[in-house]
Amino acid sequence: MHHVFFWISIFMMYAVKGQGTSDYTQFVNPRIGTSKMGHVYPGATVPFGMVQVSPQTNFIPMFHEDGTYNKATYDYCAGYQYSDTSILGFAHTNFSGTGHSDLGDLLIMPTCGTLDLSKRNEMQDHGHASSFSHTTELAKPGYYQVMLEQHGIKAEMTATERVGFHRYHFPTSDDANLLLDLVYNVYHHKDKNVWTFLRIENDSTITGYRQTNGWARDRKVFFTIHFSQPIVHYGYQRYDKNHYKGFYRRFNEARDFPEMAGKELRVWFKFKTQANKPLMVKVALSSVSTEGARLNLSTELPHWRFDEVVEEARLRWNAELEKIKVETMDSSDKVSFYTALYHTNLSPILYEDVDGKYRGLDQNIHVSDGFTNYTTFSLWDTYRALHPLFNLVQQERNNDMIKSMLAHQSQSVHRMLPIWSHYANENWCMIGYHAASVLADAVVKKVGDFDREKALLACTSTANVPYFEGIGPYLRYRYVPDDMSHSSVSKTLEYAYDDWCIAQIAQHVGKDSLRQQFSERSTYYRNVYDGTSGFMRPKMSSGKFRTDFDPMDTHGQGFIEGNAWNYGLYVPHDIPDMVHMMGGKKRMTEHLDSLFTMEIADKYIEKNEDITRDGILGNYVHGNEPSHHIPYLFNWTGRPDKTQKTVRIILNEMYSPEIDGLCGNDDAGQMSAWYVFSALGFYPVTPGSTTYALGSPIVVRAELPLPNHKTLVISTKNQSPANVYVKEVRWNGKVLKTPFVDHNELVQGGTLEFLMNDKPNHY
Repeated sequence: MHHVFFWISIFMMYAVKGQGTSDYTQFVNPRIGTSKMGHVYPGATVPFGMVQVSPQTNFIPMFHEDGTYNKATYDYCAGYQYSDTSILGFAHTNFSGTGHSDLGDLLIMPTCGTLDLSKRNEMQDHGHASSFSHTTELAKPGYYQVMLEQHGIKAEMTATERVGFHRYHFPTSDDANLLLDLVYNVYHHKDKNVWTFLRIENDSTITGYRQTNGWARDRKVFFTIHFSQPIVHYGYQRYDKNHYKGFYRRFNEARDFPEMAGKELRVWFKFKTQANKPLMVKVALSSVSTEGARLNLSTELPHWRFDEVVEEARLRWNAELEKIKVETMDSSDKVSFYTALYHTNLSPILYEDVDGKYRGLDQNIHVSDGFTNYTTFSLWDTYRALHPLFNLVQQERNNDMIKSMLAHQSQSVHRMLPIWSHYANENWCMIGYHAASVLADAVVKKVGDFDREKALLACTSTANVPYFEGIGPYLRYRYVPDDMSHSSVSKTLEYAYDDWCIAQIAQHVGKDSLRQQFSERSTYYRNVYDGTSGFMRPKMSSGKFRTDFDPMDTHGQGFIEGNAWNYGLYVPHDIPDMVHMMGGKKRMTEHLDSLFTMEIADKYIEKNEDITRDGILGNYVHGNEPSHHIPYLFNWTGRPDKTQKTVRIILNEMYSPEIDGLCGNDDAGQMSAWYVFSALGFYPVTPGSTTYALGSPIVVRAELPLPNHKTLVISTKNQSPANVYVKEVRWNGKVLKTPFVDHNELVQGGTLEFLMNDKPNHY
């Protein structure tokens, strides 16, 4: 094992050297977005870590007793709500800012005194829950702390990539407990727990696995848990009814029997504790086996030096955060920026053991060859800005993520790239095949060494699966008919864009026939534009537009999570043609002005959980992803000043360093990636292109280290809250004639300089 410690030492030297004199973690508040709809968790993790140790504050069933959806469960996508006053325990897997959810594995809760496990109920009145106060809660990158008032226990946690590390300060007691709640899940329903198996290996080590059926319909989590003190007694409460017990009926399985199995278990461990000797717990995860979890534990965390792990986690975070060094006018902007950058480093997550083994989409065990395997691909969200951001500051990691997507496609019985995948499962959430966008963006930006021809084949295979979300009718009619598939307009628009991305890859690898084929398909957006109404509009298989159509409504109008005013402006791959088709630059400017100033009634958004007033500007919905490119469209109408003004309004009004500082789901980092790009002054309106649209930077100065020892500097002159307009932009001293800049020029290094002004300026 000496080689492991050698590389850890090398990492530590690099991290300290790279850190310099700045600690960027001090500007991060992990609790931002834990209120309202941000749906992020405040707990401890390292960048892109497999483990997220985080408090869970309620256990709400996904369905009511009559089988209807329980809307209250939506507030707990990340298991935590800032408004709550009780903690149920600390789970080891959590999504960050998703609009649907899963996970919440291996909930651990320390208690003192008699433990009543007779109730299986899913609400907060568990006997083991504890009140807490935010005044004793501390969340920093890689560390979380809180006082559990009910039991008088101070709880601390940190993490390595694959191991959660707890430290609990109990009072002196002969009646201290640790509860391992294997009933609990995020988005729980009565059939979610498929099976749980657990072994007491010795007086301080347990192993096991759980299998769940949720958003991922066949998800397995293997674990090894190691305690710093010996267990005195242990047992469990089982809530599922299994009348057949075979010859296990010979035993009293409920107490001090070293093997436990069932669908719904809560396991308790009793310890003797001393006030001056914390009880520590290490929880290692694996998708492969308990042996894999053991290996992860012994490799990453062979000791009990908690504070050292906290510091290592801080150094890991600082190494990622310092990849963009910014100066701002206001300290609150700096907190907003680095918290956003922090959020962009939470997922996708590492999904392999230290020996490279991982569970694949085919449920077989694979070994990563030439890449590190990742999971949690919320691609309908993250292709827009998160993966393009990675192509600037996480090129090696994004290359691994793409290879993970290609591995997914090779293991798929559908031969499809991921749509929304996590934990060796495809959950098929949302529409489009946006892995094509991620691949194309990396191809044109010359990122990574993944096989371009293999990528093209994976894309074309995905784009021709006839039974996936209306693709068959899309190919037949050259649009998705509204009477044959839901969200027909959104699908048509997104397929057209994804097809354009595939054409870019085909052009790169010299496959001209495929380039022509997918370039033709990329024009199909024209077939759902209704010149009479001036909107993209649902069209029937008869070729006629649907008659009952309200462009303000976000429900049942041929769009998904958006209305015709917002989603109808989605032609990112040919914006000049869209502007021409919709009446020209002047008419488009007026249309955009109306979008940002008109009102939208509550009745139009009340059926969409993802859309609330917090993220709306006029009728523009920033709180959900389909609109994120729209503020930059003025650049194509000859009015970049309107882009500058609008972007600055959004930066200032829809993001803040407060607990409710996100105006919508962070959606696995996309909402935060929009902020990072826009704060720097440019945005990837068209992933798969090397062009960035310029905006209005909020930073005073920024430095981005680039490959080959180069640096991109962003500098602003006359920066102030009033100077939201850009008078002039220079790239390496040369004045830019248009409100655009090229990625492949920026990565050569140099200075992008913005001269700010309080008056509009036209290019």
